[in-house]
Amino acid sequence: MSRPQEGSLIYSFVARGTVVLAEYTQFAGNFPDIATECLQRLPSGSSRFTYTCNRHTFNFLVADGYAYCVVATESAGKQIPIAFLERLKEEFKKRYGGGKADTAVAKSLSREFGPVMKEQMKDTMDHAEEIDQMMKVKAQVAQVKNVMLNNIDQAMDRGVKLTILEDKAENLHEEAQKFKTRGGEIRRKMWYQNMKIKLAVFGIVLLLVLIIWLSICKGFDCSN
Repeated sequence: MSRPQEGSLIYSFVARGTVVLAEYTQFAGNFPDIATECLQRLPSGSSRFTYTCNRHTFNFLVADGYAYCVVATESAGKQIPIAFLERLKEEFKKRYGGGKADTAVAKSLSREFGPVMKEQMKDTMDHAEEIDQMMKVKAQVAQVKNVMLNNIDQAMDRGVKLTILEDKAENLHEEAQKFKTRGGEIRRKMWYQNMKIKLAVFGIVLLLVLIIWLSICKGFDCSN
């Protein structure tokens, strides 16, 4: 076997859980052992993960219970291994989707799927520059999309806040109208009460005047 060149994809496998179903490499080394050990330590819930060891990267893509791995020289960068794993996943799902790989035993698919992995590796490396540019553009598009979605969310959030402020202003206006109406009613009620008190006082004064007048009339003959 030849030694890996700079910017090379070295070793790849597809695993169900921690069981390697298919693998391929054309280079000598302990890459399968390290990659399998990395597979055992993959963080739960991660869809992508990369380990770096001795100027090599061990790249993983996890989807639907299957783990796709490729080992590359560090000089290959990040985009090329990711692009290869995406293509590998799609090709594996196309051939073994619908549960065909659910019962396969360890490395039982290497003979059938190994040549496919070899072909995907070669095609990816042959078009590495174009793929790298495409992945960078894709990442930029995703970044712009995220910024736009964030701006939309902020705009919607501001819209919600404005709606809340409008609702509060409308409620305050309604409360002010109610307070104004209630204030008018209270003023009228107080005016009636004041009038009643004034009339009562006036009646009492008038009654007192009448009593005094009648008392005076009794002492004196008011008819003369």
